[in-house]
Amino acid sequence: MRIGRRLRQAWGAFWRRSRLVNGEPLNWVSLTVIILVDIFILINVFSGLSEIRNWPLSPTQAQPCYEPWQSYRQDRASDRAIRFLKQQIALEPLPQGYLPQLEESAKGKLGTLSSICLTYAKYQDAVNRPPNQARLRQLQTKQAQIQTLEATNARIRQEYDSTLLEQLAGQPQDQSINLVAAAKAKVTLEANDRQIAALKNEIAALERAILQEPDSQAFLNFLEDTSQFAQLEGEYQRSQFWYPSLQLLLQVLFLLPLIGIALWVYRFADRRRYGLLALMSWHLLVIILIPAVLKIFELLQVGALFAWLSQRILALFGGLLFLVSYVYILLVPALGFGIIKIAQAFCLNPQRQAAGRIQKQRCVRCGKRLRAFDQHCPHCGYLQWMPCPSCGQPTYRHLPYCRHCGALIPPHS
Repeated sequence: MRIGRRLRQAWGAFWRRSRLVNGEPLNWVSLTVIILVDIFILINVFSGLSEIRNWPLSPTQAQPCYEPWQSYRQDRASDRAIRFLKQQIALEPLPQGYLPQLEESAKGKLGTLSSICLTYAKYQDAVNRPPNQARLRQLQTKQAQIQTLEATNARIRQEYDSTLLEQLAGQPQDQSINLVAAAKAKVTLEANDRQIAALKNEIAALERAILQEPDSQAFLNFLEDTSQFAQLEGEYQRSQFWYPSLQLLLQVLFLLPLIGIALWVYRFADRRRYGLLALMSWHLLVIILIPAVLKIFELLQVGALFAWLSQRILALFGGLLFLVSYVYILLVPALGFGIIKIAQAFCLNPQRQAAGRIQKQRCVRCGKRLRAFDQHCPHCGYLQWMPCPSCGQPTYRHLPYCRHCGALIPPHS
């Protein structure tokens, strides 16, 4: 019951702070301006959060060579080496090369590039040279010729029955809708097959030339270094684990100075009774607290804690990852209960609040300044005194001892 009353009082205080200036309600023009300012602040807060979210290097940016290297290691085909090397050769190469591009992409970012991936980029640039680029162009041209010849052979085989019927019927060749006459089909197919075989031999020779380059061999030897890849994999997994938490931590740090400034301005304006400034700073504080609370919950849901819980659940129960939701359903309410108890004991404690207000000669309920010996607050009408249960003399409300006889006053009095 007491908690419900306190929540109603807190909501009433929140609503008064949000719509009143020196105890007077806002007119529609002022309310419209306040709403527009709130929207503008909220947009800029989320814009700043979005910008700072992209500040740290992501795992794919900090370890850019991990995914292609892992794909190479998982490939078990016999021609994986030449296919990988051909993927590293660009027909329209970057003006500065892969290594300068990586270094440029990391400028202005939080974090460092993997030294292993910088070495990887050096090997890439060594392979991506004009001789290999020329070979790759020849390869692609010859592969296109093979595709054309194979398509021609497929059409000849498909039309063979039709051309044979035309020949039996004595139809002139110039009236045929087919590619070649039946008598020439076999000869054309054999000629195309010989040409395809020759082109494949030429492609194989070009591929061997790429493979036998010293830079290519050095690159492949580097890729086969298991210790290097194990180190890179460890770096990548650590980045994946901490990256979401780092993003959210930076966003929370971005919000904290704004919250601190807004809270300080509000308290200053409230003490000096600068009504409009107090109202604006209060709205600013509420608007900034909205994304702050959302980010805290997001940190719980996708950050390092979630990753740690997921790993423990997977280790204990296999694929039953949905059990993480059960853990959160139990953990978050317990955490909220603890925060409420702390807030009730320290932040919303009526005795602590009343003691501070009485020392400053303010109303124990609304906090507005009183004149000497005011019994009721002229702002909210609240009676400041109560009879002492022991001596019957008037004493302050919400304080633990009587100001006349010093008797302990029960909390419910």
